[in-house]
Formats: sequence, structure tokens, C-alpha cells
Amino acid sequence: MSSETLRGDCANCFGLCCVALPFARSADFAVNKSSGEPCRNLADDFRCSIHTRLRPSGFSGCTVYDCFGAGQKVSQVTFGGVSWREAPETSRQMYEVFPVMRQLHELLRYLTEALALPATRSLHGELRRALAGVEELTEGTADALEKLDVAAVRAEVNPLLLKTSALVRATAGGRTQSRRGADMIGARLRGAKLRGADLRGALLIAADLSGADLTLTDLIGADLRDADLSGADLTGALFLTQPQLNAARGDAATRLPEALERPPHWTPRKASAR
Repeated sequence: MSSETLRGDCANCFGLCCVALPFARSADFAVNKSSGEPCRNLADDFRCSIHTRLRPSGFSGCTVYDCFGAGQKVSQVTFGGVSWREAPETSRQMYEVFPVMRQLHELLRYLTEALALPATRSLHGELRRALAGVEELTEGTADALEKLDVAAVRAEVNPLLLKTSALVRATAGGRTQSRRGADMIGARLRGAKLRGADLRGALLIAADLSGADLTLTDLIGADLRDADLSGADLTGALFLTQPQLNAARGDAATRLPEALERPPHWTPRKASAR
């Protein structure tokens, strides 16, 4: 699947993340909003009226979210281009289906990445079958998607992602670290040698990873909120997503995988210590 298919396209979505998802007033959101309640910033055309001013307006949480293309899929395919405003009777089910579709599209994102890696050639047959199976689920009816046990789907795909991780990290050479699910909140890892490490699900909130070697690391599900990636090398990092980068801090010296973009709020260059 193309990277564009697995990236949010707000122009073809009914603002589902701005309606279906709840949020609480905090450092990430300026107000409280319940599920099914349209955000006060949602315009009539389903666009965000403060999109270019989200962070200074107190909605930084919105800038670290990506539906992986689920929004336009639910809007244009599952519900045939008929919005919740046009057909209010569909709104409840649309809001229920959206997070299910997002999880499926996240799996598609990981499987697509895995298929593009030379190290996984021995798994390509299994990966293609898994990709086709998940894609078929995304084409289901609203009723089928609402009833889908998405946790079971994730459990079925996960072993393939683990095999992918092992094959890719093995190319790093030498003994690699496993810190899967580790609590490293606020950890001082400046300049750490983490090449080929397993950081799957690790809590790296506010960790200092500046100048760290994170090449070929598995970062699936790692929490990078406010982590300092200034000058870090993330070349070839596995299963790293744009939302994870958007939640972190970095600078012009941070090296990223080719498929990902440098967040606009990152500093141009980290000032040198004196």
C-alpha cells in the first residue's frame, strides 16, 4: 500500500478525529470534549479552523495524532461519502467504527513497512497474506467493523512483526539490547549506543536521547512524548511513526528514516552547551 493511503487526508474525511474522540483539558488540550461532541474548532467543511495555530492555541495534542488514513476510509468507503451531518442516524456507528479502522490501518502501516525491508525477504509470503487479510477487513461493512474483535487481529499479526524485528535488528551486528516495555521515563541516555535495540513499548517520556544511536531499533509503541531526540540517529528505525516523532523534541541534526518528516515545531538547531 502507498504511504499516502496510510496517512490522514483531512480533505476527504468528515473530521472524525475532531468528533469521535474525547479529550480532557490538560497541557495537550485547552478544553474538555466528550466522544461524539464536535470540537469547537471544527469548521463547516470539516476542516480545523485553527490548524496552523494548534500549538499556541493550546491544542498540541492534535498535532501528535494521525489516523493512518482511517478517517477518509470510514468517510468515503464505509459510509459511502455521506457525513454524520447529512445522516445523523449514522453518527453513533461511524464514531464506533473509526477507532477500529484506525487500528487496522496502523497494522497495515506496519505490514507495509515490513514488506519493504530486504531483511524480511523470507517472510514476504506471510507478510503479503497478512496484509491482504487486514486490508479485506477494512473493506467490510459498518456492522462487521463495529463487531470486529480488533484485539484478536492484532494478536494474529503481532508474531510476524516480532519476526520482522528480529531479522532487521540482527543486521545491526553484535549483541543487541532488549528494553521492551521498560520504564525509562526521564532516563539520561544522551549519546547512548542503542543500535538494533528492542525498545518496543518502552516508556521514554521526557528521556534525554540527544545524540543517541537509535539506528535499526524497534520503536513500535514506544512512548516518545517530550523525549529529546536532538542530534539522535534514527536511520532505519523500525516501526517508528510520524505521531511518535511529533510528540518528541528534536532539531536539524536529528537523522530520520526517509519515509518520515521533520516536525515543524522542532528547533532548527540545538544550541551548544557552554
